[in-house]
Amino acid sequence: MTRPTRAQRRMNLRRRVLLTAWLLAGGVIVARSAELQVVEGAAWTEQAVGQHSESIEVPASRGAILDRNGLALAVSHETFRVSIAPRELGDRAVAVDALVTNLEISREKARSLTDPNRRWAVAPGRYPPAVRAALADLRGVYLDRQLDRVHLHQDLARGLLGNVQENVGRGGIEQQYEEALRGRAGREIRARNSEGRLIPGKLIEVEPPLPGGELVLTIDRDLQEIGHEALREAIEETGATGGDLLVTNPQTGEILAMVSIREGSSSVLTAISTPYEPGSTLKPFTVAAILETGVGTLQDSVDTEDGRWTVAGRTITDVHAAGKITLSDALRESSNVGVAKIATRLSSAQQYENLRDFGFGAPSGIVLPGEASGTLRRPDRWSAQSPVSLAIGYEIAVTPLQMVMAYGALANGGYLMEPLLVKEVRGPSKEILWKGEPRRVRKVVSETTTRQIVRVMVEVVENGTGTAAGLSSFAVAGKSGTSRAYGPDGYAVGDYFSSFVGFFPANEPQLVVYVKIERPRGAYYGAATAAPVTRATMQAVLAAGRSPLDRRALVSATSTPLGRPYLPTARFASQPLYPPPDPASGPNTGEETVGMAARVPSVEGLSARVAARRLHALGYRVLLQTPGIVWRTFPPAGEQLPAGDTVRLETRRGEDG
Repeated sequence: MTRPTRAQRRMNLRRRVLLTAWLLAGGVIVARSAELQVVEGAAWTEQAVGQHSESIEVPASRGAILDRNGLALAVSHETFRVSIAPRELGDRAVAVDALVTNLEISREKARSLTDPNRRWAVAPGRYPPAVRAALADLRGVYLDRQLDRVHLHQDLARGLLGNVQENVGRGGIEQQYEEALRGRAGREIRARNSEGRLIPGKLIEVEPPLPGGELVLTIDRDLQEIGHEALREAIEETGATGGDLLVTNPQTGEILAMVSIREGSSSVLTAISTPYEPGSTLKPFTVAAILETGVGTLQDSVDTEDGRWTVAGRTITDVHAAGKITLSDALRESSNVGVAKIATRLSSAQQYENLRDFGFGAPSGIVLPGEASGTLRRPDRWSAQSPVSLAIGYEIAVTPLQMVMAYGALANGGYLMEPLLVKEVRGPSKEILWKGEPRRVRKVVSETTTRQIVRVMVEVVENGTGTAAGLSSFAVAGKSGTSRAYGPDGYAVGDYFSSFVGFFPANEPQLVVYVKIERPRGAYYGAATAAPVTRATMQAVLAAGRSPLDRRALVSATSTPLGRPYLPTARFASQPLYPPPDPASGPNTGEETVGMAARVPSVEGLSARVAARRLHALGYRVLLQTPGIVWRTFPPAGEQLPAGDTVRLETRRGEDG
């Protein structure tokens, strides 16, 4: 046998190496094929399918926010944007007809949108959900769903409600109740062709969106509107930089209206976020501490000297020198010297605990983001001047909300209530998930103490510093306040906070109305600027066809806590309304006041609200079944009627309807 030559051996080696290489390469290919088909098959299949479909998140419709009567304040509107790819249209004529019919555009516009020379066109405007059903199966027409948050009453309660950005609540109720309102997003699959374009009609809803729940607030839309207009007009008339107005039910703590305006904008909520030194509106709480601790009575005499008193290096002054007066007189006439002198009988602990118990220096517990606590320093941080300053509303910072809730405690017999803003939280199917209930925080002072203070506060409105807040039909209890405005460099010269807080009827209070005007120009006392706004608000509430007032209870509320009938004095009967009636709203009837009676004025042709305000100013009660334009009264115009009697208004549909 012949041995292979060296050349043959080399050739055989090469063959073996080549065969081995081919075998190894084939093995790698087979292994990789197995890996792709068996191990990674599912992933590649999913990717291939994904190239022909698209999974899209479908946002949920945000839940509505309603007022206490079920009237919508904020809702989500679903609309669609319509886009056309002219080169994808199957039949241009059919598309033109569909666009004209469903979008209500001209045929010329429809032809322009479907022009084959255009690659893409967008129909102007947004369209209702009905458009989706009509155009969804039309090839070359694409629909994009849009959800817009709409405040139905524009700026009426914008700061309170907050806003929505990218379907997320920012500020106010929208932020606080984000979880309840936003709902749960759904998903849908859209099919695409080999070129990556959407295939019309090939849409699969994998998971439908779940709409958000509803919120029912304690806010009364009509009261909110009344308060907003009254405050806005006052800011304009006084040249102020802004203001706050709140209306609450002192028995339940419900917030019926909350308005904040700054620099012409109502997107703020300074009623809860911006503390200020309250001045004289704090004096009733100082007097409450004096009475409750027994260190003094309303009959105690105090020498206010010549209206100036220097203590611990600080001089306290009064607007008018009064000499020797009682504590009751000091509160009625808002004497700084009188209240501060008797308040020195309180210990630091008594004074501090009284203010703390009325809710100052701590959050009120309202369900809104951004609430400030205010400032009430502990006694160990007080100076020698602090007790006197605190007695008259300085060296303490409170929010308007804290103040109105504290006055609610004076109105309801001594209970500090937690502010209640949300009545119900409802689920997507309108089922009630949670109900807000009135909650007493604590008993602050006795009913005996509150009754004594309320009597004086009625005198404040009748004969003291708050006469501009008086109603002719009902006793009103109230207190005005004026304090210097604090700026970055200390107290600003010529800048003041003017405020007034009142509640009515004084013997069985149903509403507390708080008004603060910030930095008014010209007249700046709270009695001159804020008190008239309080009265205008109360008059408008009484005149409203629908309000949270218990009108049956009002019928029996014609006597004050003093136990005597409350009749309008000539001073009230002759006071002009605030704001004054529009001369263009009706003729000057020249109604004549006769003793405690007056002739029923002619109010035909006026809105029910304006007519009722005029009648209330003369001391009459008003019976109104439905809002609208007054077409006659009973008794008729010109008939003499004693103050306190009822005038019935008959209306027809009109501007109030």
